[in-house]
Amino acid sequence: MSPFDLNNTHSVNIASYLNRVAETQPYKRAVVYPAGRDKNGRIAYSHLTFLQLDRESDYLAYGLEAAGVTRGIRTALMVKPSIEFFSLIFAIFKTGAIPVVVDPGMGIRRMASCFKSTRPEAFIGIPLAHVVRTVYPGFFKTVKTWITVGRRWFWGGYTLKQIRQSRQQPYTIAKTGRDDTAAVLFTTGSTGPAKGAVYSHGNFDAQLQQIKTHLRMSADEIDLSTFPLFALFYPALGITSVIPDMDPTRPALVNPERIIEAIDNLGVTNMFASPALLNRVGSYGKKNGVKLPSLKRVISAGAPVSADNIEQFSALLDENAEIHTPYGATEAVPIISITSKEILTETRQLSEKGYGTCIGRPINDIDIRIIKISDDPVEEWSDDLMVVRGDVGEITVKGALVSRQYFENHAANKLGKIREGDDIIHRMGDVGWMDQKDRIWFCGRKSHRVITATRTLFTIPCESLFNSHPRVFRSALVGIGPPPQQEPVICIELHKSDDGKNRAHLEKELLEIAAANELTNAIKTILFHKAFPVDIRHNSKIFREKLARWAEKKLK
Repeated sequence: MSPFDLNNTHSVNIASYLNRVAETQPYKRAVVYPAGRDKNGRIAYSHLTFLQLDRESDYLAYGLEAAGVTRGIRTALMVKPSIEFFSLIFAIFKTGAIPVVVDPGMGIRRMASCFKSTRPEAFIGIPLAHVVRTVYPGFFKTVKTWITVGRRWFWGGYTLKQIRQSRQQPYTIAKTGRDDTAAVLFTTGSTGPAKGAVYSHGNFDAQLQQIKTHLRMSADEIDLSTFPLFALFYPALGITSVIPDMDPTRPALVNPERIIEAIDNLGVTNMFASPALLNRVGSYGKKNGVKLPSLKRVISAGAPVSADNIEQFSALLDENAEIHTPYGATEAVPIISITSKEILTETRQLSEKGYGTCIGRPINDIDIRIIKISDDPVEEWSDDLMVVRGDVGEITVKGALVSRQYFENHAANKLGKIREGDDIIHRMGDVGWMDQKDRIWFCGRKSHRVITATRTLFTIPCESLFNSHPRVFRSALVGIGPPPQQEPVICIELHKSDDGKNRAHLEKELLEIAAANELTNAIKTILFHKAFPVDIRHNSKIFREKLARWAEKKLK
């Protein structure tokens, strides 16, 4: 059976795909990890084949089970991208336990609070993670099993090395069903409290199918995933996954030479990159005449990707290579996508005129609907919720990969989910519109819209007009005061190379841009900010709520 035959499996468990690949491609590299450098700076790599990864995850699954990490046990997981991470995550799936994954970039206390809300019974983490749990012991009172990945210091529990059980008999994978909980993945909380999206094994199964068919990936691909959760899927698809030599929580500060080195050394064909990382590597590569002929496909997501960023990185690629910018969220990804060629030849010009960012068409059979903007719950679907094609509304999605609920969060479920018979429609919290070619144009977060006495302004269309100024690195629309009487203000971050001179003249030019367009002629105030607060995961999402508070203080 092909490792890509995703619809013919006796049980719905992502680990069963690894089993199958280990049978069909046992000696192919599954995970490649940077193992250090010699005195001349040359890098060495370690790796596990698919057979080794399958066996190692078996050994750990036996150990986890003996330690009490069994089916249904919620397990806080705090392990960096590594060979141990891949072995552990598949071991957890094999036992039927439920990994709870939280973005460390949200801050230690918020992260600990997220874990606490899920009442985990097991905790697996690197030594630093165990230091965190000793600082906040009250957040982990429900934990009964502690496992340290690496050296255990002054705390109790097991080490990963201690629980590992080398056995000849393959581990029997838990026979999980489509609706059984597979994981709890927390949102970043960039526009509100972080929420735990409950993923079923059926959701993961559908995601695998979506990624494989949409990207037309073959088993001979080699992936470089600079975002760990994306990397999880590739071993299940029989694709070699390369772990980059970088800090995944600081993509905007990545050393571009390290990324280029990995691509060249290992013949990487597929890469995930946040917009910030894409910009950093693209800028360096273009400046130094770098070419990356092995790359067939680049996936950039996490925040809107500018056409300039795409064009810059495209200069490094073969003419047949494509940059994909899939759209989605923790609760549902990927659901919509567009490629670089369509952006650069067609939609870019419209985006620069304030149409929004074109994020493409629904992928495969994903059901995308645009509904009237409301901050209120919608319990049951009704066709009269839909807006007229061309009007801006809230983006919603229905499909097998969509997470149906948040973990024990009634308020979030009420605001984020709509029932339609036995199906769940997820409200993305983003606004946009659909054109006559069935393309979706993203216009920003619903919570970021600015409501004045006479109109509603949306962030992305307004900001694109100011971003066209050569001195502007990025802009952010914020509203001062309560709706519907908000005052629209544009915050400006200049390019780092900008000397900041002639600020008054620049402000005059920006106000002229505002006055010349119907979308922005209500904006009368420009504020300059040294460096916008952004999310740590992708270093691309602007924390407009923080900017709004800053702007309000500046204008007092």
